[in-house]
Amino acid sequence: MRMIGSLPSFRFSRSPGLALIAFVAVLCLAYEAAQLVLEGDLKMLVVSGMAFVGVAIVVAILNDWRRGLYLLVGWIIFEDLFRKYLGNNMIIFFAKDVLTIVLYLSFFAAKRKSKLKGFKLPFQIPLLLFIWFGVIQMFNPNSTSIFYGILGMKVDFLYVPLIFVGYALIESDLDIQKFFKFNTVLILIAATLAIAQSILGPRFLNPTVIQEEIRGLSTTYRTSPISGLMAYRPNGVFVSGGRLINFLILSWLVALGFSGYLLLRSRQGRNLAFLNLAVVAIASIMTASRGVFMWNACNALVVAAAFLWGAPWRQGEARHVLRNIQRSLLAVGLALVVMLTLFPDQIASRLAIYSETLSPNSTASELAFRTRDYPLRNFLLAFEHPHWPTGYGIGTCTLGIQYVARIMHAAPMAIGVENGYGELIVELGILGLLLWILLSIAISVSAWKIAKSLRGTPWFPLGFVIFWYAAVLLIPMSYIGFISYQDYIMNVYLWILLGILFRLPEIAQKSAQSPVVAGAALESGQV
Repeated sequence: MRMIGSLPSFRFSRSPGLALIAFVAVLCLAYEAAQLVLEGDLKMLVVSGMAFVGVAIVVAILNDWRRGLYLLVGWIIFEDLFRKYLGNNMIIFFAKDVLTIVLYLSFFAAKRKSKLKGFKLPFQIPLLLFIWFGVIQMFNPNSTSIFYGILGMKVDFLYVPLIFVGYALIESDLDIQKFFKFNTVLILIAATLAIAQSILGPRFLNPTVIQEEIRGLSTTYRTSPISGLMAYRPNGVFVSGGRLINFLILSWLVALGFSGYLLLRSRQGRNLAFLNLAVVAIASIMTASRGVFMWNACNALVVAAAFLWGAPWRQGEARHVLRNIQRSLLAVGLALVVMLTLFPDQIASRLAIYSETLSPNSTASELAFRTRDYPLRNFLLAFEHPHWPTGYGIGTCTLGIQYVARIMHAAPMAIGVENGYGELIVELGILGLLLWILLSIAISVSAWKIAKSLRGTPWFPLGFVIFWYAAVLLIPMSYIGFISYQDYIMNVYLWILLGILFRLPEIAQKSAQSPVVAGAALESGQV
């Protein structure tokens, strides 16, 4: 059995005093809820109800950090859905940060009182250098407010300790399957809702009256330049289409890795995994986003080639890898046929946008401009800022600066460029960019060494996609837009998955030592 520490269990039946306090609190809350109903303030009633649920969740996390990690992952995916229906409420926006801090408290308390497995980061020195440089940049005199620095530190570094939580979470193949099946269900729900919204339009999954700050993020359309076909860019359960795009890039890699692992390791959950692949593929097409279309197409080719390279040929299991590729193509193909049959106009408008703007033979092609010229031009614009050598301070042009200006009344900075590396120069100066590149390379190399060590085992598909996700996010995606790394969904998953990756060699070694027991447990579906 797992040791989760001797944290106090908050059971009212064991404490009459706590039971009495809880009873009185419930009466007070019921009275306040009745008043809000009578006054017609249903929005405040919902917020109050969520606050009550939040307290219960905090108690649950304090009792079991593993449960807390699952709650955090579920919350970050659906947080935006609550936020946009509650008028972009800032309490909802910062709820994930509270959950994260409570998770850390529970985890490190359990770690002190039990024998949770730990490890030393192979890229510890580059990471600490970058963090300490960020702390110094909080006090950059070019920044108009210290609150920008606090925001930057929170966005860039709050979720880094999740790598230790992810490492400790996985103790066996059963834990791997449990975690990724949970994520498969979440991804399936979010991707299906995105497909439905792309067909039904912005009135679905968006409130009738949308907060001004996020209104433009959920009502975006794109028109094909030659045929003139128009397509709605869905935002799904998120506040913006951009966050949905990032989520689908992540989801596609997770779906590919997990389906490959299941074909080599277990029969349980295969149908769900391939269904998830098909749904994510269709959702990616229906976003009308050239970015997610290109990223996921390229990622599929790279992952397929890697799976063939890393297949357990000596054990005669390579046919499973080929079968995985065939089934993936079949699942996506069947899903596309169904969509073309049921919603031909919606599919046609998206395909027209992709073919007319991405094909090199198209007169309206933007492929070279969007992938090369535009990012490079914005990178060079960073050097036109007067203080580019030292930067303006961490957080001064990061994700969420509008809330610092609105809530903390900080003077707007009015700086920034539409290029990730350029943004790092504007914020942290040229040294900050160099430290980020050093950290990105260190993480990618460390992750590759682990993934390579798993070659020829059933864990290689998962190991490779985690390495590939980290490398793609930290290098090319961060070059194009640092907002990809700062997107809390991408960030949270990055550190959790890296923790899982560094644990996989130990899981593989344990399974090799007791293959009969491990195989019997997996095939029986005890997950």
